[in-house]
Amino acid sequence: MATHLGDTLPDASCAQVSDARRRRDESDPRRETEKPNCRIKHRALSTPAPTARSLWQMGRIPYNASVLLAASMCLPPGGSPHEPQPSDMTRSPLPIESHVPAARLHVATDRPPKPGGRFVLYWMTACRRTRWSYALQYAVDWARTLDKPLWIVEPLPLGSRWRNARRHRFMLDGMADHARRFENKPAGYYPFVEHAAGQAEALLESLAAVACVVIGDDHPMPRYALPHRSLPVWSEAVDGNGLLPVRAADREFARAFDFRRFLQRSLPDHLPAAPKADPLRRLRLPAPGRLPREATSRFPAAMFELLLGKGTGLAELPIDHDVAPSAIRGGERAARKQMRRFLDETMEPYITLRNHPDADATSGLSPYLHFGHVSAHEVFHELTDREGWSPNRLGEEASGRREGWWGLSESAEAFLDQMVTWRELGYNLCSRRDDFDQYHSLPDWARETLAEHAADPREYTYGLDELAAGRTHDSLWNAAQNQLAREGRIHNYLRMLWGKKILEWSATPREALERMIELNDRYALDGEDPNSYSGIGWVLGRYDRPWGPERPIFGKIRYMTSENTARKLRVEEYRKRWQ
Repeated sequence: MATHLGDTLPDASCAQVSDARRRRDESDPRRETEKPNCRIKHRALSTPAPTARSLWQMGRIPYNASVLLAASMCLPPGGSPHEPQPSDMTRSPLPIESHVPAARLHVATDRPPKPGGRFVLYWMTACRRTRWSYALQYAVDWARTLDKPLWIVEPLPLGSRWRNARRHRFMLDGMADHARRFENKPAGYYPFVEHAAGQAEALLESLAAVACVVIGDDHPMPRYALPHRSLPVWSEAVDGNGLLPVRAADREFARAFDFRRFLQRSLPDHLPAAPKADPLRRLRLPAPGRLPREATSRFPAAMFELLLGKGTGLAELPIDHDVAPSAIRGGERAARKQMRRFLDETMEPYITLRNHPDADATSGLSPYLHFGHVSAHEVFHELTDREGWSPNRLGEEASGRREGWWGLSESAEAFLDQMVTWRELGYNLCSRRDDFDQYHSLPDWARETLAEHAADPREYTYGLDELAAGRTHDSLWNAAQNQLAREGRIHNYLRMLWGKKILEWSATPREALERMIELNDRYALDGEDPNSYSGIGWVLGRYDRPWGPERPIFGKIRYMTSENTARKLRVEEYRKRWQ
């Protein structure tokens, strides 16, 4: 396996690790057939070895297998013996056997690991899944290396202002899936639902005090990430957000074209090192036992009845119950069912039907991607497998064009542009600046033209309560808002129109931004997401260009109307359904 090497600990600690490996290997009946452990050696070879990327692109090894090739060759994923590992801030202080790419690892707490601790802790907060998960895979790798039990703790915090019954129910569905999935696995699972603010952090501190290491999720928005704070033990955050590691981009991109071109240059280096489809498959670890009583007595696990939606547990939580649960169910099982329905039934006509609200031909995957119930890597794998794709179809030139680079069908390319380019562009925004939701973060030209027209008269203005209730003169806009308020989503094309009309009906552009964020974050299942903030920013000119002719209120901002939308697209069934 490829190994992330870093600064060494005192000899005693390394000896503990060696003893743990020896005990594990001696008890493993597969040891006779396993290759000896290897270490990366940076030395010149007389004949350059083929890289995992080159063999993958030639189609000689399939997607998700090149990383195994890299491991068998003692190479870093995607690399060659000549290529050094990334900087020491991405390496562990112990030699951990893992093929999780170092580009996806980030040190959260730089303190020594404790090989004599009781367990390896995975704090699951963003990638809430058990398949295609770099973070779970990395936690398993730590546990196997140290020969220690693994505990997965999934907290559901009260967190932000917008915690409500809709999002809680969606996440509880996922936690119920996980409770079933871990039932017969050699790892412990602990679902924790916060009843008072701060309980989750206190639980983390309590468990970290007796853990060997803490592994968590990395995310550009701190509320979803492993806290970058002083834990008493080594902790690492693992990026499983998209096909491109978030930190692979060293700047903020102002245009989708430029980011797409960057993706086309960079993704061939990262695609081969996909996460394992099932990190729990054939897993052999020490029995998890029980978590410390001093932690579980203060912070008891969620009752299974709450996870299943039985009883009054959800109603008793101090969250917003005016936003009721959606008919859309959460969790890995629902995510996989929706993914397969879309790929099998809707992908072929996607390019022609996706913008028509009556057809409802969008993927429906946004909430599942937001909560991490499905991985972008899994969706990509399932899609390309259905198309018989191989990486030698990738375009040679990074042109930045929307079509043609992937070497897939027209519908598949259009979908990947949404799931990869536009989704991960939002992650780029939120990772590069803290003011991603602030008006002053918009492009200069957009703020200038909106300021020039800020005093233009508005034919209609509505209060926030009227907008939330869908009580305007525009029946198509009302339908979109009603879908958001009742179901937790808006048809993708109508999201754009929804935002443009809020700009038109608000007293100022700054007020329009605040209203879009509040309505989206309160009602949308995928609210408080990087892609939400980048999409709302697009309404006000982010990632766009000046448009003519200059119009009242909008100035040079791209203009949309309900009348034009209804003329171009099929909307009547949608309008009737959500009136």
